[in-house]
Formats: sequence, C-alpha cells, structure tokens
Amino acid sequence: QVQLVESGGGLVQPGGSLRLSCAASGVTMAYYTIGWFRQAPGKEREGVSCISSSDGSTYYADSVKGRFTISRDNAKKTMYLQMIRLKPEDTAVYYCAIDRTPRCGLAVSDFRSWGQGTQVTVSW
Repeated sequence: QVQLVESGGGLVQPGGSLRLSCAASGVTMAYYTIGWFRQAPGKEREGVSCISSSDGSTYYADSVKGRFTISRDNAKKTMYLQMIRLKPEDTAVYYCAIDRTPRCGLAVSDFRSWGQGTQVTVSW
C-alpha cells in the first residue's frame, strides 16, 4: 500500500527558505512520476512542480519558476521541494503526489496517490 508523508513545513518570513520532504513507502520510487501541489484557503489545489520518472525532466508553475526546485532520491524513497525567496502568496498546504506514469503534468487528475499535506505559512 502506497503511503506518502510530508514534512518540513512551518512559519517563515517573506524572503526566507524552506525545504519540504516527502517520504514514500510501499513503492519503488524509480517507477513513479512525482509532483508537488498546494492549496490555499478558499482556492483550488494547484500544481507547483513535477519530475518525470522516465527522463528526470522537470516542470514548474510560472509562479514558482526560479524560486522552487524539485528533486528526488529514489534510494531513500524521498522527494524534496526546495523553496527560496518565499512570498506571502506561497502560503498554503503543500501536498506531494505520485503516479506510475512517465508523463510529468501539473493537473490534480494526473496523480492517484497523495500525502496528507504540510502547512507552509509565509508571514511577518
């Protein structure tokens, strides 16, 4: 059974950094495309970044390009989202997700397995 557990969220000042982690169990990570999503209060869940299982290609939402970096360590079954230069509008619950597909996409429907989420708050 697939289980994903996020960690690393918290309160950070604007301009600060955080690194989110997502530990997977019950899967062979190398076969899975992984993604990070976020959901702010009153808004729909949106894709932030993904990394393909086939060739390691990455994709970022325009709002985070140049500030967020997605990575994976298949041996540790862990994925990461490094976030720098954080802004108040980055405040949201962040979710990791995986799916056994070679295609990297940022639609919620592209992923079938989800973590429980971790809160990121960017504020003074």
